[in-house]
Amino acid sequence: MRYLIALFALVGFASLSACNTVEGLGQDIKKGGEAIEKAAK
Repeated sequence: MRYLIALFALVGFASLSACNTVEGLGQDIKKGGEAIEKAAK
């Protein structure tokens, strides 16, 4: 039972950190796109 609880806790923390990583990646892509747009003007 403790093993199952630990597994769910680990998966929960991993998914939360993954969301932050994906959000950060989206912001980086947005900034890259803005830089390309600025260079094109």
